[in-house]
Amino acid sequence: MESPTPPSMPLADARECLRLFLRHLESERRLSERTRNAYRRDIEALLAQPGALPLESLTVHVVRRAIWTLHARGLSGRSLARMLSAWRGWFGFLARNHALPCNPCQGVRAPRSDKRLPRALTPDDACRLVEIAGDDLLTVRDRALLELLYSSGLRLAEVAALDWSMLDWNDGSVRVLGKGAKPRLVPVGARALERLRDWHSRSDSLPRRDPAAVFVNRAGARLSTRSIQLRVRRAGRVQGLAVGVHPHVMRHSFASHVLQSSGDLRAVQEMLGHASISTTQVYTHLDFQHLAKVYDAAHPRARRKTR
Repeated sequence: MESPTPPSMPLADARECLRLFLRHLESERRLSERTRNAYRRDIEALLAQPGALPLESLTVHVVRRAIWTLHARGLSGRSLARMLSAWRGWFGFLARNHALPCNPCQGVRAPRSDKRLPRALTPDDACRLVEIAGDDLLTVRDRALLELLYSSGLRLAEVAALDWSMLDWNDGSVRVLGKGAKPRLVPVGARALERLRDWHSRSDSLPRRDPAAVFVNRAGARLSTRSIQLRVRRAGRVQGLAVGVHPHVMRHSFASHVLQSSGDLRAVQEMLGHASISTTQVYTHLDFQHLAKVYDAAHPRARRKTR
């Protein structure tokens, strides 16, 4: 039996159309609030452009002009490509549910931007970062946090949402909910498990405001994503690392170091939770950089002659 056609509404009511789209992203696609807010900002940037309303008369020329206007204001090709993706998703929703005659983003491309490789720590720096000294309760917690980030390459939001029930101590793995609430199973290294056990036993002395949460503050409340960012940054400063450290740097370091050691791109894709292998392939460039440095240092015909 075919599902009933959703009730139509005037496309001229763009704000209401946007509200329904955001509700669709939450209830149907189960995207996080942060991601939904990014969609909202990107779509509102289009609605603020001359000629964007009414929606039914919006043309490809208006979209192309909006892209180049935003580019002239300093937005990068990467940011504009993200915007176009949000716009296409919204217009696809309107075409399915509200009889939008055509997708005005059809054939529009974002300007090219320089390809930036993700920054990663060296293996020595990564190992130095996770070995912060101290025996107080919060240092024990931060050591477990840093070891898990480097051991498993989890996203910041995944670490913040982690519950003790998601850890399998016997199997040495953690089950997390990634983007779009997609579950995946990720290995946890022996050293990270050891640090987590230490933190688990010591955290019993804290108040039990959120007993399910793995990482909590002094009051026993779950650590926010912002708090985790600050703790990771502080650890980098304390350990004297020359580069600024944040959780995504730890994720990049995990991916590049595993790939350098194994060469297994598919396995890295699974552990990172990337939907497309093309997203993971950026780490092959990091791997090549590592190999190039080894070649330059070792090959007799690569070394420069000294005068």
